[in-house]
Amino acid sequence: MLPISRKARDLGHPLRIHNVAIKVKVPDGKPAARAPQPRRRSPARPLRVRHFSFKDPLVKILSAAFLLICIIFACVFSYYYLKYERVVDRRMAGGIFTNAAKIYARPRTVFVGEKLDANEVAAELRRAGYSEGGSSPIGRYSFVGDGVQITPGPQSFHGSDSAVIHLRAGKVASITEAGGGQQLEGYELEPQLVTALFEGQDRSKRELIKFQDIPPVMVNATLAIEDRRFFEHNGINFYRLFEAALVDVREGRHGQGGSTITMQLSRGFFLTPEKTLKRKLMEMMIAIELEQKFSKQRIFEMYANQVYLGQRGSFTINGFGEAAHAYFNKDVKNLTLPEAALLAGMIQRPNYLSPYQHPKRALERRNLVLDSMVDTGAITRDEAERAKAMPLQLATPNVEASDAPYFVDLVKDQLAPQFNEEELNNHALRIYTTIDPELQRAAAEAVAIGMALVDEQVTKRRTHVTRIGTGKDAVKEVKVDNGPMPQVALVALDPHTGEVLALVGGRNYGMSQLNHALAKRPTGSIFKPFVYATAINTAVTGQSLTAASADPNTGVVTEDSGVFTPASLIDDSQVSIAINNGDDVYEPRNYHETFHGEVTARYALAESLNNATVRLGEEVGFDKVAALARAAGITSARGTPSVALGSYGATPVEMAGAYTVFANGGTRMSPLMVRSVRDVKGNILNNYQSESKDVLDPRVAYVMTTMMEAVVNNGTGYPVRARGFTAPAAGKTGTSHDAWFAGYTTNLLCIVWVGNDDYTDIKLAGGAAAAPIWAEFMKRAVQLPQYANTKDFPAPSGVVNVTLDKATNLIATPSCPQDYTVAFIAGTEPKETCDQGTGDHRGFFTKIFGLGSPPAAPPANTNGPVSTAGTPPGQITTVEQGDGQQPKKKKRGFFSRLFGRGDSSDEEQNNGTGAPQNGNNPNQK
Repeated sequence: MLPISRKARDLGHPLRIHNVAIKVKVPDGKPAARAPQPRRRSPARPLRVRHFSFKDPLVKILSAAFLLICIIFACVFSYYYLKYERVVDRRMAGGIFTNAAKIYARPRTVFVGEKLDANEVAAELRRAGYSEGGSSPIGRYSFVGDGVQITPGPQSFHGSDSAVIHLRAGKVASITEAGGGQQLEGYELEPQLVTALFEGQDRSKRELIKFQDIPPVMVNATLAIEDRRFFEHNGINFYRLFEAALVDVREGRHGQGGSTITMQLSRGFFLTPEKTLKRKLMEMMIAIELEQKFSKQRIFEMYANQVYLGQRGSFTINGFGEAAHAYFNKDVKNLTLPEAALLAGMIQRPNYLSPYQHPKRALERRNLVLDSMVDTGAITRDEAERAKAMPLQLATPNVEASDAPYFVDLVKDQLAPQFNEEELNNHALRIYTTIDPELQRAAAEAVAIGMALVDEQVTKRRTHVTRIGTGKDAVKEVKVDNGPMPQVALVALDPHTGEVLALVGGRNYGMSQLNHALAKRPTGSIFKPFVYATAINTAVTGQSLTAASADPNTGVVTEDSGVFTPASLIDDSQVSIAINNGDDVYEPRNYHETFHGEVTARYALAESLNNATVRLGEEVGFDKVAALARAAGITSARGTPSVALGSYGATPVEMAGAYTVFANGGTRMSPLMVRSVRDVKGNILNNYQSESKDVLDPRVAYVMTTMMEAVVNNGTGYPVRARGFTAPAAGKTGTSHDAWFAGYTTNLLCIVWVGNDDYTDIKLAGGAAAAPIWAEFMKRAVQLPQYANTKDFPAPSGVVNVTLDKATNLIATPSCPQDYTVAFIAGTEPKETCDQGTGDHRGFFTKIFGLGSPPAAPPANTNGPVSTAGTPPGQITTVEQGDGQQPKKKKRGFFSRLFGRGDSSDEEQNNGTGAPQNGNNPNQK
């Protein structure tokens, strides 16, 4: 048998060797004919294997090249692996995200009798972080019988004050302390999260959440559309990468990503968004490292907090937690299937798929996510179809309504001296503020409605129609002058605590972060109540306003000493005051250059008469007027004639604080925005309170309130009533280059300012521009339970309300049926009755400057405001009712003619300043 090669045997070749007989024939020189042979299969030949030797040069070259490549690859890989390992470790060691301070709202107080049900209470508590029967550090709640038992946790704002809210027939029947304690009139719920302070210069916002906080529906929606094999791969889905590469080659562009969630996280944390091969390789390397360092749940948690989900105003939205609040105004735990699908769908292109800007695109993308969830088995087809049938249900897109960004900026500025940037951005501080979310929404809505009316009026004033051509060929050309669009500020606060409840600092925070609530502007006529308050205050201080008068029959000059009251008469004629050592003359103007002669103080304030107010300020002393204003918080006021008409600047926030003097019984409350700052565990770092200061006697404050009620009911503030606000209220309009309205009820004070950023004249009166915004805000406010209990202003002791005859301003009797009611400080009211004679109740200035007989009694006015039928909107003309004064038109005064002034078109043009100030009014334009 022949030997078989070992290689062939190892390969299993079926070789057989046979014994063969061979015949040999010696050739004879001729080729022999070959006999035909039967065909048979040739035996298989043994395999011939070439054995390579390392001595072979080719082997040496190939081996060296391979080894070199491996060494280079190992070196490069090690370099980048170690490089990014250090980067990753450094990033993770310092905290993956900044843990910015959270801003919380004012606690909502539930009152007995309020319309409410148990589910609403539970939903409010869940939004604040409470758990039903659980162990949340914020607190827990449980349903007990006909109510809800609330147990605050160790990190609650309220400590351990537990209570049970009993509800019957949709109302709060009673509130008791837990354990059968005493009855309570109200109970404060846990403060709601408003927003977080933005992070750094990019103004990004995020609410950090844990993986266990993310509902399964959000996880499933994200995986279905972004990375179906997330829990299976090691950070890289090679099949998906290969598929994406084929599409890129076929289309000739880098359009496909193929990135897993881990790779997206790598790109978001460490790399630029550019689409290059190098970046993709780095992305893969970091993804592998992340997968080695963290669990899949931890990686998804980081992704859920990092993913970019669009823009809201000037802020970027990062993470599912922040997006849930931004788009649906709810906690991420409470997201529904269609809401989760919408957020997951937006990950691809957040701005392109924005549900606010492109609802159709967003809806189509949401439905695609739902179909993908069906493919992965996360939901059934029926569930998907029901979710598709749901419309987009989004939170209000108004950033001012939900996030109160101007208010938050103020809070940050206020805390900056006590807490540095690192503490505010990384220590998860809890900042409990005074903002009321419901009132903030009301403010944002009122500003939107009111500014639309302002824009309409401004556009109308700037529109000019000219006729081009003649006859039938004539055409009208409409031209609208260019100019700034007015800005706005609204500040609302509790007049008894100073807590700022709502604040809007501009019409669009995304366009401009300039906070107009802090902009100093001339206050115009909303300053005038301080002039009248200074005069009324003489009844308390013992100061008397003394005037000389001559008997018309004997000519004997006597001194009449008395106190100033709302019924005192003031001469509203042209006043001229020498200023600057007599070098200049201060001569204010009235609306449309109309003068009214002798009028009561009540009427002068209601109709905002400039000359009467300046004359009164001169009598009581401009220095005293300015001193009272400074005590109330208007620190820029100085004792010059123009101070009486509000020529000195103040911010809307300052004016809100100043008006608490009238609304809070003479005590000023400084505006307060932060109540408490606490650490992440609820420990108190700092508490804050409003500063109070007694400025006026409560009787003077009440008398001024009644005078400003006349402004709203019958005077320049009547547009508030015309827009449907009917609750008891006091207020004052103001017009300089800007428009103002300041007003209050028994439980809410609000200041509205409208004007141009470049200080040009808005050419709209306060009653036309600011009062409608105030009315819209207050109408919404009184619909809220916490502000619905508006009452008549309570009179303090020492004040009497007297019914006066309109014709004589003496005490009314049945023989004088045309009457009105005026508040007096006890002892200053008239003593004579209307049927005891005319009575000389001429004003002090009449006695000084208008010596002669007492004026004839004017005809009585009718009750109620003058009809405004046919009056253009925003130009309501009213006459003060109840002071018995008949308005009289007078020609322009001597100094008006001397300085060549024309008619005014505003309520109080240029603060009434007709002469040069030369430094007397540094703030006036």
